[in-house]
Amino acid sequence: QVQVVESGGGLVQPGGSLRLSCAVSGTFFRLYAMGWYRQAPGKQRELVAGITTGGSTNYADSVKGRFTISRDNAQKMVYLQMNSLKPEDTAVYYCNRRATPLWNWGQGTQVTVSS
Repeated sequence: QVQVVESGGGLVQPGGSLRLSCAVSGTFFRLYAMGWYRQAPGKQRELVAGITTGGSTNYADSVKGRFTISRDNAQKMVYLQMNSLKPEDTAVYYCNRRATPLWNWGQGTQVTVSS
């Protein structure tokens, strides 16, 4: 019943920036801790950033200092500001809640970091 739509991905050079957006359709968005996940070809999906209902954040070591997750409860949006992008950040990025069971995965948005 909850749907998420990710957007904002694209092709960017190393060192560049992108801002990803996630629109959530559910009624109780403000009650859920949220996260951004990514999956590169041949690799497991991994959590890259999380944000609690109170706004506390956590990040995978690989993105600390470069990525910032935020949320707008009034607009039911989650954002991921990605700076100083590296080729190893190339993946499909997905938005979901942090609690289990997770919602159905959306289509994600492709981020490609390449010269």
